[in-house]
Amino acid sequence: MASHHHRLHFSQLLFISSFLFFGLCVCFLASPVAAQCKNPPVIFNFGDSNSDTGGLFAGLGFPVDLPNGRTFFGRSTGRLSDGRLLIDFLCQSLNASLLSPYMDSLSESKFNNGANFAVVGSSTLPKYVPFSLNIQVMQFLHFKARTLELVTAGKIGSGNFINDEGFRNALYMIDIGQNDLADSFSKNLTYVEVIKRIPSVITEIKNAVKTLYDHGGRKFWIHNTGPLGCLPQKLSLIQLLQKKDLDTYGCISSYNAAARLFNEALLHFCQQMKSELEDATIVHVDIFSVKYDLIANSTKYGFSNPLMACCGFGGPPYNYNIQVTCGHRGCPVCAEGSKSISWDGIHYTEAANAIIASKVLSMAYSTPRTPFDFFCRS
Repeated sequence: MASHHHRLHFSQLLFISSFLFFGLCVCFLASPVAAQCKNPPVIFNFGDSNSDTGGLFAGLGFPVDLPNGRTFFGRSTGRLSDGRLLIDFLCQSLNASLLSPYMDSLSESKFNNGANFAVVGSSTLPKYVPFSLNIQVMQFLHFKARTLELVTAGKIGSGNFINDEGFRNALYMIDIGQNDLADSFSKNLTYVEVIKRIPSVITEIKNAVKTLYDHGGRKFWIHNTGPLGCLPQKLSLIQLLQKKDLDTYGCISSYNAAARLFNEALLHFCQQMKSELEDATIVHVDIFSVKYDLIANSTKYGFSNPLMACCGFGGPPYNYNIQVTCGHRGCPVCAEGSKSISWDGIHYTEAANAIIASKVLSMAYSTPRTPFDFFCRS
């Protein structure tokens, strides 16, 4: 994994020291001791910018410039963060290489540890547009068919690519839905109109799981959506409209209420599918609670101004201006990302993602309570 070869930057040292202070050791996240994998981990991920490790740049050539990537990688990797995402920390907890974007033709990866189909801006609906969830699943089906075709024909060594057993034992991760809600609100739909769309979004996730199951997938890890109403981007737009719909911590109540309803429906779906797909393991992870706790108790975790972007324009209270966004000329960036939860007004800093990963790995937010390495133990 190329990222291991970079020297620690001063900001990263600051991050690690503060992280240890709160008893959440990064070593736990990256140590092979944390995982009990008997077989090499294989992960396929489907989602949006929360787990995109470079798909937008690889697929559309859309620039994602510095300061994105400054903290850990020392360069932009296409991730919308100053460093690692939650999915990166989860991979490192298995001592596995970070997932390469499926469309990255220049990647050094042979995709023998899986592939990442997530792309910034993706949603479940509308279907058949780049890169909706069903398109991502279709890409996976092509990837699987072509890989097995080459392995069967003996054109590539089975040890270099994923074989049928590898696909069968792989973990299938899904983290999508945030953009479906956000896009609905951005179109000025009422709260009632937004929540009426939730069943259709859940149906698309269900279709994805069933398709992956029909093609041999048996182990699923599904993240719910975070507190949409706590994003500085959303708060800055509401501020312009002079709406008074804020909760105790300054987040937009109606946006978070919609996210909670979506998450309840997603949990119900996950539990329902367990009875329908009896030999499948489906784990639902409550990302909303993890992230909301981070914002509600920000000082406990060493963060200041939890609703203010690190990389943004405009200053307090949110430091977000849709005309001058992170990575564009004239957009300043804070000196210490380790003090911020929000990186660019929408996505989280590496410091925040590290704590989120630690909480996810604790199993306290998983239903059923399942260790992340469950899929590679047998």
